[in-house]
Amino acid sequence: MTISNDGRLVRGSATPATDEAGDVAQPVLRKASLDKDLRKIAHLEEATRSISFGLMAPGLALLFLAFAGSVAAIYIGAEPNAVVIIAAAVIGGYMALNIGANDVANNVGPAVGSRAMTLFGALIIAAIFECAGALIAGGDVVETIAKGIISPSVLPSEQQFVWAMMAALLSSALWIHLATYIGAPVSTTHAVVGGVVGAGIASVGFGAVNWTTMGAIAASWVISPLLGGVIAAIFLAFIKTYIVYRDDKIDAARFWVPILIAIMAASFTAYLIMKGLNHIWKPDGTTLLLTTVATFFVSLAVLRPLIRRQSEGMENRNRSLRKLFHVPLICSAALLSFAHGANDVANAIGPLAAILNAVEQGSVGAAVDVPVWIMLIGALGISIGLFLYGPRLIRMVGQQITKMNPMRAYCVALSAAITVILASALGLPVSSTHIAVGAVFGVGFFREYYTTHSRRRREYMLKKNKGKKQTARHYVVDSQKLQRRKLVRRSHFMVIVAAWLVTVPAAATLSAILYTVIMLWQG
Repeated sequence: MTISNDGRLVRGSATPATDEAGDVAQPVLRKASLDKDLRKIAHLEEATRSISFGLMAPGLALLFLAFAGSVAAIYIGAEPNAVVIIAAAVIGGYMALNIGANDVANNVGPAVGSRAMTLFGALIIAAIFECAGALIAGGDVVETIAKGIISPSVLPSEQQFVWAMMAALLSSALWIHLATYIGAPVSTTHAVVGGVVGAGIASVGFGAVNWTTMGAIAASWVISPLLGGVIAAIFLAFIKTYIVYRDDKIDAARFWVPILIAIMAASFTAYLIMKGLNHIWKPDGTTLLLTTVATFFVSLAVLRPLIRRQSEGMENRNRSLRKLFHVPLICSAALLSFAHGANDVANAIGPLAAILNAVEQGSVGAAVDVPVWIMLIGALGISIGLFLYGPRLIRMVGQQITKMNPMRAYCVALSAAITVILASALGLPVSSTHIAVGAVFGVGFFREYYTTHSRRRREYMLKKNKGKKQTARHYVVDSQKLQRRKLVRRSHFMVIVAAWLVTVPAAATLSAILYTVIMLWQG
């Protein structure tokens, strides 16, 4: 028996093993079974780290909720209803986390999907501008509770109002949490509206609801995504017709891209004034129009030489065109996030501020002041929720509905701004979430139609590939094959539309149940 080089006993000559120099080789003491055990331990440690990382997000979320409760406790002190306010602050923080996880994806998803910016970069930009929008332009006053859905005066007592707002806030947060879990971007405003409706009906009856306003909100379910989709499709058709399918793409881009980006700059100027800075500055219609037009011409004057210089040396291909839209997309994501933070933070802090006002003043009012600590909870909650749970919805909106590139993402971002401006001018209630996702669907469905029916595209491709052996086989494709080509995932379309339709009734039902349970518990 001898010892082999791997440390095992083997049969054979008793002569010790030697190396190339003739010296006696030292046995390598290695156990195969031990190596296997060590590899198993390494895999176990890796799995443990993965599980621990998965638990980090809920842990950080719980820490934030504890922070929200602690801030409320410090502010309220030893007042008789301190527990109620602390509980409301925790629920408001929970709602803010869910808004960040679900709603912010619409602002940065297309830019990430088009690779104009990385996911991490999008999270940083969105968190900064969401927080800035909430703190700077989030509003000193929360106007009519839940957009005038229910007048506080119809509720019999201050205590019932407090519990109704608590049930509305918790039910809307739970519904948005569920929607995020199933991968459906929904309107957080509609969820809050549904929660208030359900609590109001459970408290007073159907007469408490302003059904005219509810009818307008129901109409927005159809108006918002259709407007967003149509406007996005129109701009994409323009880009394809006048830039993409041209013999000299770069020359066409030098003329049209500055105009398109200037339109975006002007649109976002109006959008921010109307939706992001309306609590700070409310100009009249003439001033708003002049400011928008001035922004367009100033932007155009600045962009013309910049785009010409940037396009020098570019190849005459679509990949070159996409580079021209990168910076505008990053700016649009930042501006959309700012406006979203300024507006939708009210969905988390509005009911919380109303509860605080009712407890402290002993009366119920339609408009209440919002303390800084409540604004801080809303702003931080949205940003933290975005970091912890936002990437999933960002990938879904930007990558999984339809394939994005910078030009398509530009159309989505511009559509979001223009649709909100048009709807505000016409007095139509619309959802920014429905607009953005509707624009993504509009881009995808337009691509399906254009690929099948566009004579310009077919002629361009035949001309481009003239003389190649595979031209006829690849570009003169029968119509049945083109019609079978789907560029939008129908499964996502059905899930999202279903979630939109049931948001208000689901939140209302859950809120009514919670309110009834609370009142039974109160005796």
